[in-house]
Amino acid sequence: MKTPLTRRTILKGIGCTLGLPLLDAMVPNRLAQAAEASQTAETAAPIRMAFVTVPNGVIMPAWRPEGTGKDFKLGQTMQSLAELKNDILVVSGLAQDNGRAKGDGAGDHARSSASLLTGAHPVKTSGANIRVGQSVDQAAAERVGHLTRLPSLELGIERGRDAGGCDSGYSCAYSNNISWKDATTPMSKEINPRLVFDRMFGKQQDQQTLARRQRVRKSVLDLVSEQAASLKHQLGKTDQQKVDQYFTSVREIEQRIARAGQHKEVARPEIEVPDDVPSDLTEHIRLMYDLMVLALQTDTTRIITFNAANEGSNRAYRMVGVNDGHHELSHHQNDKEKVEKLQKIDEFLLSEYARFLKKLKSIPEGSGTLLDHCMVMYGSGLSDGNRHRHDDLPIIVAGRGGGTLATGQHIDLGREVPLNNLFLSMLDRMNAGVNSFGDSTGRLTVVDA
Repeated sequence: MKTPLTRRTILKGIGCTLGLPLLDAMVPNRLAQAAEASQTAETAAPIRMAFVTVPNGVIMPAWRPEGTGKDFKLGQTMQSLAELKNDILVVSGLAQDNGRAKGDGAGDHARSSASLLTGAHPVKTSGANIRVGQSVDQAAAERVGHLTRLPSLELGIERGRDAGGCDSGYSCAYSNNISWKDATTPMSKEINPRLVFDRMFGKQQDQQTLARRQRVRKSVLDLVSEQAASLKHQLGKTDQQKVDQYFTSVREIEQRIARAGQHKEVARPEIEVPDDVPSDLTEHIRLMYDLMVLALQTDTTRIITFNAANEGSNRAYRMVGVNDGHHELSHHQNDKEKVEKLQKIDEFLLSEYARFLKKLKSIPEGSGTLLDHCMVMYGSGLSDGNRHRHDDLPIIVAGRGGGTLATGQHIDLGREVPLNNLFLSMLDRMNAGVNSFGDSTGRLTVVDA
């Protein structure tokens, strides 16, 4: 007589099969294979990817470098990057076509933010039926995020609601989010440094609780595996197949727990982080950048987005003598005084990015530095904010991507090359196995080392 499986055992089996490991990514291409090989070397390190975005475009004449190739000269706005010239790629001529109206009328700020990292055209709505596309950071997180404790980090400086309209009939979700898990789900950014720190490292009691839960979970799996093995010999052929399928699920969960245990234990850093959002904007920006350094250095995550201000932001930058609102100034109509004020804002925001890069470069890693193993894009979804241009975007990529990026040069692609081609190349270096992205027409091979 065959012994029936008890309700308790079935329930245990159901519980164990609820969470299965992610499927392996697609077969990597040549660049991804090279990156993977470099990561297995004794002195190598994983490649990280980050995106820093600024609103309202920039003053392009002061931004644009003089000359191309390795002999280029940095524009006035980029002077803070002079010490890092050999660590950056300035890429001109990239466009995000889906930021344009395409018959939808006004709303360029919302569209520029929504399309910048997704490469998709947002549905014009101020209701709940928002739709744009998965962003490049989340495309990577979906495929390789399981390799770190946090699949990705989404950071910002300004709060912003996701409901209601913010720009000419477009939902506030478009203006206030650059990271999208999928076409309808924005990844809300965190602006409080304390909450970011706690998410990255947790509180001591949280770490102890997690470890205890992991031990209990493993004990339950061991017990259920033993019970299922003893029952298998008493079952018919069909039921044995069911138990085999069950064993497969159990093994997959055991592998997930083992992978989780392989992540390096990182001590909670003893650094000062305020409980509230800093009232000083410079301090706030620097704290968020410093947390990004920590996250990348400790391999807490390899994928970060940082929105330095919401699109259409009208914040004043009094620390550089600009008391007018940023967005209002961006419609300068070539007024010299307004243009000079905007350039001060551009220089300030880029100087903080430069400070961040210098910190990454100061940290030795493998045979190089932490910056060498990063790809940190800086840019805006608009070039000329006055005319709402979505072409010739201001784009910088810092870091060598594990030795695969040909830094130290200015590449001028002309006009209308999809920004998504660059994203596709960056995804290759993350071993994400993505064949196309947005309106991409191929890889941006000119950036290859």
